[in-house]
Amino acid sequence: MRWKTLWVSALALAAGTAVAADHIDGPTATAEPTADIADLYAWTSADASKLNLIMTVAPLDSATSFGTAVTYVFHVNSSAGYGEAATSAQVICEFYDEGMIECWGPSGAYVEGDPSASAGISSADGKLKVFAGLRNDPFFMEFTGFGNAVSAVIAAGVTPNGTCPAVDGPTSAALVDALTAGGAATDSFAGTNVLGLVVQVDKSLVNTGGPILGVHATTHAKN
Repeated sequence: MRWKTLWVSALALAAGTAVAADHIDGPTATAEPTADIADLYAWTSADASKLNLIMTVAPLDSATSFGTAVTYVFHVNSSAGYGEAATSAQVICEFYDEGMIECWGPSGAYVEGDPSASAGISSADGKLKVFAGLRNDPFFMEFTGFGNAVSAVIAAGVTPNGTCPAVDGPTSAALVDALTAGGAATDSFAGTNVLGLVVQVDKSLVNTGGPILGVHATTHAKN
């Protein structure tokens, strides 16, 4: 059984950051909180030698520790250009005991142990590093303002046209005001926690198909 998939847009390996988020789901996704993906982050290191990946699960404090029932998978597709044939690589992680993890990467990369220290754990050659633990949710969202902005868009008669619709100055100002709930936006996730699985992988392990990367994450029930 696959509980959830979350995608981020493709990014150039030389530089780039991509984010995807989905915090509130129906009962199927939330039945196992440690399989319910909240966010997926992907970016390259400053020198483009590493790919950093973060999957957060159990949004809104729905769990405080990883269990042993879930397999976590980062999928990295690499290609020579956008829309071209891609080569797939994976980093697969499982908790085999409370606080103990195993992760497998491309080309035999492997790491095992307690990943909760700030520095995480590293494979023997340093090409795969992993951290996992409870963290404050880094995602920022103004729920009230978002709802207000949706209502304002509908009221203004703004409709999608395949591009970003053009609006006049007063309508634009009204939408911005609605989005910030009439003032400074507040973080609806402030003070809530998620479980974070953080992976750093050497780019040579995931870019065999080319410099353009597409990343998505999945969670699966262990057999």
